[in-house]
Amino acid sequence: MKNVAIGGILLFLSFLFVPALAAFGYVVRSLRHVLNGVEEPPEFDDWGDLLTDGAKAFAIGLVYALIPAAIAVVAVLASGATLGLGGNGAGSGLVVGLIALVAALLVFVVSLLSAYIVPAAVVAWVRTDSLGAAFSPRELRVLAFSKTYATGWAVALGIGLLAGIVSSALGAVFIGTVLVPFIAFYGNVAGAYAIGSAVREMPAVDDGRDAPASQPAA
Repeated sequence: MKNVAIGGILLFLSFLFVPALAAFGYVVRSLRHVLNGVEEPPEFDDWGDLLTDGAKAFAIGLVYALIPAAIAVVAVLASGATLGLGGNGAGSGLVVGLIALVAALLVFVVSLLSAYIVPAAVVAWVRTDSLGAAFSPRELRVLAFSKTYATGWAVALGIGLLAGIVSSALGAVFIGTVLVPFIAFYGNVAGAYAIGSAVREMPAVDDGRDAPASQPAA
């Protein structure tokens, strides 16, 4: 309860950004504990490490978020170029609408893929202690295409959806709105536990061709 209280306060102050990094760092620390087989939740201490881990997790998410953002920017530029070359005719409007539709679908699909890949990237970084592993195709392939990770991710998604439903219901009243950051923090930590406990026995990718982790887990 103490950790949830601290985490909720940090998320409540997340508009200051630094508290949000500390909250992210605690989620990463919780994931690290689970991967190392430690059942007890970690404490809020060593705040410098918390902020560092939170900043790294934020950077990983930001990099993957740039992909759908880049698609949207290209679509806007392509639409502008089409209007500039074709004027304001019906044909140009149709082409621009088609570009917007395709771009919207691509952004939606890529955003879903990012939501699935980002937790795997964080796991890859935490269990190898190498930030580069978060962007390693081999490491991510082993995690993302395994039923083990998919199951843990689905459980974490369910926890997140449940937390969102509870938060929406509580948001109807003022006192409930105050509780939303605490529920969100608990949901994030529980989601990290679900994914970490699912992939805990999966080894990281080795450098050799015959490394046992080079094949997806059943």
